[in-house]
Amino acid sequence: MGKLSGIKVVDLTQFLPGPMMTLMMADQGADVLKIEPPAGDPAREQAPFDRGQSVWFRNLNRGKRSLALDLKNDEGRDRLWAEIADADVFVEGFRPGVMGRLGFGYDAVAARNPRIVYCSITAFGQTGALAQHPAHDIAVQALAGFLSVNNAPGEAPVVPGVPAADAAAGLTALSGVLMAVLEAQRTGRGDYLDIAMFDSLLPWCAHIAGSAIMGGEPPRSDNQRSLGGAAFYQVYGTSDGRHVALGGREEKFVRNLLTALGREDLVPFGLAPAGQQDELIAFLRETFSQRTRDEWVVWFADKDVAFSPVLDFREALDQPHVLERGLLRDGQIAPAIRFDDWSPREAPELGGC
Repeated sequence: MGKLSGIKVVDLTQFLPGPMMTLMMADQGADVLKIEPPAGDPAREQAPFDRGQSVWFRNLNRGKRSLALDLKNDEGRDRLWAEIADADVFVEGFRPGVMGRLGFGYDAVAARNPRIVYCSITAFGQTGALAQHPAHDIAVQALAGFLSVNNAPGEAPVVPGVPAADAAAGLTALSGVLMAVLEAQRTGRGDYLDIAMFDSLLPWCAHIAGSAIMGGEPPRSDNQRSLGGAAFYQVYGTSDGRHVALGGREEKFVRNLLTALGREDLVPFGLAPAGQQDELIAFLRETFSQRTRDEWVVWFADKDVAFSPVLDFREALDQPHVLERGLLRDGQIAPAIRFDDWSPREAPELGGC
């Protein structure tokens, strides 16, 4: 029995934010019914494939049931109403207004099932000037300011490797839904959650955009401690064309590394404000370029410094740490929240219910 056993979720979402949110519920025992269009969630068609299923789809939809419905006809709508009748949670990810036009807006759903928790996940929310603006993760990051600092100092922004807006929305939606479910269990009344990727991502800029939050200048990569302006929060190239990272700016790490390199005289630069460490950055850039990445791994083994080699995903997933913590099994990434031993489950075939 999982922590969410007995909770029924009707899930109309596709791609990333919604499916990840309902996956985390399914992993904890919730009965998640994935409502798909007749052609299925487009993620089903995304390569690569394993045993006839998309690896992407399988990892985000394991343990769910699937029901294919055409909500533009009476039969499909009637079946969805039947599933809503005993549901605890309803999740959708269409543009604002779409569910209302189909007859499944919050007011209509709540009228039939007053205790249901209804969650809409969109790029910019149900209201505001951007509500109808089409966007996936990169566009949300761009409009929220994050893409502007996804760069090396003085260089142009690049496509982000992490879909941070998608991730923030999925986690925010999960938290909000669980809060509302607890209240519904006490009061018998559900609630409506308007979850926006933009809203969910924006609070995560507080550590870098303090000046802008107060109406001042925006952060830049060359003068911000977490974005490239600090020597000990930085990426350095090695002699074999690979990279290493320093990821801790505390004084003890600065002293430990510079002492080991025989350059205690540079410690004041490591303790200086971000943007005033160019001499130290230049020294470390030259130093790291003299050995291969793996030679530096060996060298750092007995040093108390926040250091890491930059690994690709093949190397990352092959680490003993991943095996020891059971984080990858049968081609599936384990849930980060595990109360008991976890075993991978299958994702549903389209309409397999």
